[in-house]
Amino acid sequence: MTSSSSPSQDEQSFAETSRTESLRADALMEEDVAWSHEIDGDRDGDQFDRSERAALRRVAGLSTELEDVTEVEYRQLRLERVVLVGVWTSGTVQDAENSLAELAALAETAGALVLDGVIQRRDKPDPATFIGSGKARELRDIVIETGADTVVCDGELSPGQLIALEDVVKVKVVDRTALILDIFAQHAKSREGKAQVALAQMQYMLPRLRGWGQSLSRQMGGGGGGGMATRGPGETKIETDRRRIREKMAKMRREIAEMKTGRDIKRQERRRNKVPSVAIAGYTNAGKSSLLNRLTGAGVLVENALFATLDPTVRRAETPTGRIYTLADTVGFVRHLPHHLVEAFRSTMEEVGDSDLILHVVDGSHPAPEEQLAAVREVFRDVGAVNVKEIVVVNKADAADPLVLQRLLRMEKHSIAVSARSGQGIEQLLALIDSELPRPQVELEALVPYTHGGLVSRVHAEGEVQSEEHTPEGTLLKARVHEELAAMLAPYVPAAH
Repeated sequence: MTSSSSPSQDEQSFAETSRTESLRADALMEEDVAWSHEIDGDRDGDQFDRSERAALRRVAGLSTELEDVTEVEYRQLRLERVVLVGVWTSGTVQDAENSLAELAALAETAGALVLDGVIQRRDKPDPATFIGSGKARELRDIVIETGADTVVCDGELSPGQLIALEDVVKVKVVDRTALILDIFAQHAKSREGKAQVALAQMQYMLPRLRGWGQSLSRQMGGGGGGGMATRGPGETKIETDRRRIREKMAKMRREIAEMKTGRDIKRQERRRNKVPSVAIAGYTNAGKSSLLNRLTGAGVLVENALFATLDPTVRRAETPTGRIYTLADTVGFVRHLPHHLVEAFRSTMEEVGDSDLILHVVDGSHPAPEEQLAAVREVFRDVGAVNVKEIVVVNKADAADPLVLQRLLRMEKHSIAVSARSGQGIEQLLALIDSELPRPQVELEALVPYTHGGLVSRVHAEGEVQSEEHTPEGTLLKARVHEELAAMLAPYVPAAH
């Protein structure tokens, strides 16, 4: 016989739910207190302006729903079905729609199926639910109507906003930062790339441990029928998790620092040999890898997806005049790139700061190329690449509006239009790179004995050979070389008459 004093399954379930709700309420109260100082008595989003109630507008052309069920084979088997939501606080409606279109591209890259997209006009995001409680209920209707299982917000949400919005829409809510981190996690291939992504994800999760109310209820200890007695073990569990995450982060940072040392040694070796370096940087999906392939025949992965390249690829290239230099493909940048990522990928992005020349690639066919240029330059400032010479390479010129191309080339003094796909403008770009690379300082004439052929090879690789003549005594070279090589050639420089 079962004892009548033991609680039934329903009672246990009810107690569990109560504890979850209590915990969520705590988190929300914490958020409300924090925000009440910030908004200084402002009314909530729903009361802010009655005329804004009708402002949740659909954005046309975002749906990527499959026309034919056989297409599923070409996608990931388990697609998340998402509705996008953005808050339009400034700029034109076109700016807001471009931002949501970019979010749609990010969601697709992460393997999601975009069902709908809506924009809410507000002076600033609502501190409680991001879009305001009335709009959150409208969003809930759209979620039911489309059969979505996830809402993606175009911004970084606080833990309280995530909980509050999930409570209304009843499906998973993901913000822009989490989405970008997810894409990075899918695309990281090298050990260093994976470590950098893991570090960024942990930095993002740490303050949000409070936010995952559902999982915390499972972590609660025993202790009576809910309420105050059960709160301690839950908090202790969070603290344990936080400590473990911090320890893991410290370990990751050490590992990344060790890997960075390896790359620094390679970079110093290139510098010692005075090989000039060129970094290809730019907005995600601007065509950087295609351009690298076109310039070097490197065979790097080229994919029409955001953040297809995460691990820096360094390739050897040669100018039309025979000078050797290195080309480095770097991770793509994006507007509002989460600061966790800039921090985690700082070592990778140092390739840009340490280069002699930056090829700043921009997609000429994009609706707002100027915005892309500005977003990338912001990251250049973050990684200390402000004093490096820059050539703006307007890619996809064959698909761009001629007026936009003219505007860009006029606005950017040091720019060139190319098409990595068709090869248009590539010859001119190679000549431009040749003229912009740092030139060796010392001009000399030397008669190098045939027994020192290695020196002649170095002059070809590291200097600029103006003339070369084979005489009975050895190779007569006229060349420009750097100081270290000039010192090695000094014994073979004929004395001045």
